[in-house]
Amino acid sequence: MKYLAVLLFLLPASAQTLHYTINWPSGLSLGEATLTASASKEHSDSDLTIDASVPGFAVRDHYHSTSGPDLCSIQLDKSFTHGRHKAEERLTFDQQKNTVTRESLSGGGKSEISVSSCARDALAFLQFARRELAQGRLVPHQQIVFGATYQVRLEFTGQQAVKVGEERIDADRIVASIKGPATDLTVELFFARDPARTPVLAKVPVPIGTLTVERVR
Repeated sequence: MKYLAVLLFLLPASAQTLHYTINWPSGLSLGEATLTASASKEHSDSDLTIDASVPGFAVRDHYHSTSGPDLCSIQLDKSFTHGRHKAEERLTFDQQKNTVTRESLSGGGKSEISVSSCARDALAFLQFARRELAQGRLVPHQQIVFGATYQVRLEFTGQQAVKVGEERIDADRIVASIKGPATDLTVELFFARDPARTPVLAKVPVPIGTLTVERVR
């Protein structure tokens, strides 16, 4: 499920909670995701929770991101359960030294990686990208951090009417290319043409087909 955590949606710039269903290519539900975000003058917080459990195999991920007013990351906490495998880790960003310390909170070790200035974790980057989109701009190609580092490029490909639940919604279609140590994905993201550019749909390719992540009210 790591690709979902990297790819899922662009978070709002003010307090908001959004709910999504994750569907198999057949249309059957695989699970659900919840995104929350809040902001103050001092920092912004974003949370992503994924529950895609099936009988006999639990899949539960939770990610909490804290960033500064400029959406440069301060800290990312990650925890997940995939069957019997459980792990927790913390990424601490030192923006002055351009480094990130990655520390296991479940008995592992610690490592440090070099990053670009104003480094962002995946959730902070996505929140920043949505803010820029609402102002009529698309963020340039840049690096994000989600344990490893990933190169992300967004491309606006025009407007498209998409079906979300029983509604037809006019949306901006964004194609996201994500490349990392073991990741090379191109996904489709759709944002409603409201002032907040609410994320309403994503299409994520997997070996068996394409998963859809669809907003539910």
